[in-house]
Amino acid sequence: MSWLIVGTIPRDDFPLYEGRCLLEEGGLRLDAQLVPVGRGTPALLAAACIASQALDVEPPLALLAGDTGRGKGSIRVYEHLCRALPVISPDVIVFHYLQPDVDWHNRVFLHLEELARRPVLVADAGFMYVAKMSGFAACYDLFTPDVGELAFLADEKAPHPFYTRGFILQEEDRAPELIQRAYRHENASSYLLVKGRCDVVASSQGILERICEPVVEAMEPIGGTGDTLTALAGAFIAARYPIAQACSLAAKANRVMGLLARPTPASTIADLLRSLPAALEAVLR
Repeated sequence: MSWLIVGTIPRDDFPLYEGRCLLEEGGLRLDAQLVPVGRGTPALLAAACIASQALDVEPPLALLAGDTGRGKGSIRVYEHLCRALPVISPDVIVFHYLQPDVDWHNRVFLHLEELARRPVLVADAGFMYVAKMSGFAACYDLFTPDVGELAFLADEKAPHPFYTRGFILQEEDRAPELIQRAYRHENASSYLLVKGRCDVVASSQGILERICEPVVEAMEPIGGTGDTLTALAGAFIAARYPIAQACSLAAKANRVMGLLARPTPASTIADLLRSLPAALEAVLR
């Protein structure tokens, strides 16, 4: 199956890019650009490259632009995606960091509906927000929120994450209630992979699985581990695993990666990713 990753690079000087990405020792090779592996879409892309090789699937195509939060790069990505979708026609799309723009989201969604075969739709970060804001959340196949983002999905009155009501501050033990509430108001995708101390796989039927082991406390403050989890879920889906199983395997592999890496407070996501091939091998075995 072919898959596409759509996101942004946190640099204003990064041009619009559509093409394959290669992971080298110094970072991600995107044509002439070498992008360091840090949190956000670069971490997701790096994990996707590693997972593609381990799972023997086609490396993902990447559609990217530079955006440091002002939104210009995101609009370039939205605009290009509308034009390119009929040509690319991917089987799986993983949407990542993009400025939430309801108008552009809806334009993209109309182009998705016009495809002969609609792709499996995975959304994290900004695109998950705009999918809910637009009212199309239930049309997606997988969201990968943390508990705070889940609270936004569960709040049927919040038009934007800034306006999520008080239960955003609740502990992870409220996750089942928030999942149920998100589905009740049609603000959740077909499946949810909720990232936390225990990762939770859920659907409208309720919680399907909790993945709590191994516990690697030092992973929690390392930025990018949620991005790698989303990448792994996308890779397993691209390898034709059912979505719930893809989420379970992704959560386990992400945790084993941390266990094998033995991180310290000084570790980065790039340090952890060196252990991802062995983690995938262990989980698949």
